[in-house]
Amino acid sequence: MGLSKNLKMKRIKQFSQILLITIFLSSCKTSINKEYPINNSEENINESINSKKKRMEIKFSCDEDGISEFLENGWIIIKEDSQEKICTWKSVPATKDCDMEKDKGCKITKPDKIGEEKIYLLEK
Repeated sequence: MGLSKNLKMKRIKQFSQILLITIFLSSCKTSINKEYPINNSEENINESINSKKKRMEIKFSCDEDGISEFLENGWIIIKEDSQEKICTWKSVPATKDCDMEKDKGCKITKPDKIGEEKIYLLEK
């Protein structure tokens, strides 16, 4: 029994060595074949980067509007949004007896003028 066991162990070792060599050789061959598609995909990536469009977001607040300058330079409006925004603030006394010059603690800051902020998403 001991002899047949040694013979089986030798065969298993030989088989495992052959299997490892086969895997190694097939993996080397696979990596060589994959080089050509990688080069082609790099060219495609470079083309897609060059064809990407530029995007930019700009905001104009409180009756400022400079969008026409961008439109003249070839930018196109993709998305436009607006929201209410406080344009100016004013300080008022908190009570009738408050002297804002002498007592800064009784001064309250309140919104004075409320306007609109426009947000544009542009693409070129």
